[in-house]
Amino acid sequence: MAGIGGIFVAVVVSMVLEGSSPTAILLLPALFLVFVGTFGAAMAGGLVRDLPTVARHAKKALLGKPADGQQAVETIVAMADQARRQGLLALEEMVKDVEDPLLRQGIELTVDGTDPEQIQDILEARIVAKRADDKIGIKFFGDMGGYAPTLGIIGTVIGLIHVLGNLSSPEQLGHLIAGAFVATLWGVLSANAMWLPMSNKLKRMSEFEVAQMEMVLEGVLAVQSGTNPRLVEQKLRSILPAAPRKGDAGVAAEAA
Repeated sequence: MAGIGGIFVAVVVSMVLEGSSPTAILLLPALFLVFVGTFGAAMAGGLVRDLPTVARHAKKALLGKPADGQQAVETIVAMADQARRQGLLALEEMVKDVEDPLLRQGIELTVDGTDPEQIQDILEARIVAKRADDKIGIKFFGDMGGYAPTLGIIGTVIGLIHVLGNLSSPEQLGHLIAGAFVATLWGVLSANAMWLPMSNKLKRMSEFEVAQMEMVLEGVLAVQSGTNPRLVEQKLRSILPAAPRKGDAGVAAEAA
């Protein structure tokens, strides 16, 4: 939100410094054509049932923050320690307080005595489904970023047609020509200030979240196999994306 807001602030300030009024680009026909037309073009390449997913991803792109994987690491290490001390069945109570759905499912399968290969297949299937769901939003906003400039050019052509139809009124030509190029401005601006950044944000968050899910998968398999908790913590912190390394020295000293 701050990045997108910064772009529009830069546009407004630059217009003011040039001696122009920011309200000059607030033309309803151009805004309607670019935004509604761009959305329609993107929807033409998708499915109606994708709309709820797109709305969810739009909110995520603007306001979403990736979950803190450190909490998952601490939970998994505690479960590994509990499992080594009291057995896997002792995790049945602990799993009730787990918020991460993937971790909860993995531990529940572990407590039920599911084979490690089956646990891995089930959790990997959820990771694949997560990637497929994320691609819907990434593609949709990426498509909007591609269509918006073209719709802007169409709006400019429509405006120029209107200009040519009013050549008998020279006093209006300057205003009409300026208005014709507003659509191109909004097409390029919306693509580079909103749709493409939103697509890139979703792509980055998807990579981060999938990496955390893969870390959880490794943790569940480690708990199921009875791996030493200190080794579990070292391994998970080493693969956790963007994980701070504080405490690693202490963990290493304990393991030694």
